[in-house]
Amino acid sequence: MKTRPWTMLLVMMAGWLNRHQQDVIEYVKEENKILREKLGNKRILLTDSQRMRLSRLGKRLGRKVLEDVCCIFSPDTILRWHRSLVAKKYDGSGSRKPGRKRITPELEQLIIMFARKNKTWGSRRIKGALKYLGYKICHTTIDNVLKRNGYDPSPDRGRKTRWSEFLKSHWESLAAIDFFTVEIYTLAGLTRYYVLVCIDYATRKVEVVGISQQPYGDWMNQMARNLTDSFEGFLKDKKYLIHDRDPLFSEEFRQILKSSGICKKSF
Repeated sequence: MKTRPWTMLLVMMAGWLNRHQQDVIEYVKEENKILREKLGNKRILLTDSQRMRLSRLGKRLGRKVLEDVCCIFSPDTILRWHRSLVAKKYDGSGSRKPGRKRITPELEQLIIMFARKNKTWGSRRIKGALKYLGYKICHTTIDNVLKRNGYDPSPDRGRKTRWSEFLKSHWESLAAIDFFTVEIYTLAGLTRYYVLVCIDYATRKVEVVGISQQPYGDWMNQMARNLTDSFEGFLKDKKYLIHDRDPLFSEEFRQILKSSGICKKSF
C-alpha cells in the first residue's frame, strides 16, 4: 500500500513537535533543578492563587508523572493542595445557619415530668403528648434531655429486635445502597459527579448502579427499576435494602422497591 505524501508530512511534523515538546520539558526541569539548588533549604511561600494553579495542573498529570517532573515541590504537597482546593469549593460553613435554639427550662421540666410519671413512654410518645399541648419539638432533643437527666429515651427497647440481631438473621437477603462523590476536571472546570453504588452483604459484591452530575427523581426511579429487574437486577434475590434518609430515596423510589418485594430499612 502506497503512503500518501501528505500523510508522511503529518507524521514527520508530529514527531518533530513531540521531540520539541520533550526538549522544552527537559529544559524547564533542568531550570527548576538549578533554582532548587540555589534556594537550598529556604522555604518557598506561595499565594493561594499560585497553589491553586499548580494543584489543578498537577492533578491532571497524576502522581507518577509528578514524581518525574517535580523539582521544587513534592507530589504529596501538590496533591494535598488539590484536596484543599476541592474541600474549599464545597465548604458551606460560611453560609451555615445558627443551630437550633435551646429549649426553655420549663419545657425541659415538663419532659422530665412525663418521663417520671410514665415509665413506659419513650421520646416519641412524649413528643406526641407535647404536640397535643402545643409544643413543637424534635424527638432527638427529647432524647438529649432524658439522657442528660438519667432517663432511658426508649424504655421499651428490650421488647424490640436489636439491629445486630436483625442483621444476623437476614444477612443473606440484605443489601445496602448509598452515594459517594468524585471530582473531575471538565471543560467547565472542577465538576462533582455522584456515584450510586449498591453492596450485597453476603458476597460483599459491589455494583455501580449509576453516575450522574445531578441525580433527580426520574433518574432515581429508573435506577430502582434497573436494580429490581427480574432477570438481571442486582436486588432480584434480596428482601431488604438499607439506605440513609437522603431525600433522593423518595417515596416513589421506595414504592418501586416494595412492588418487587423489597423492604427498605432507613438509618
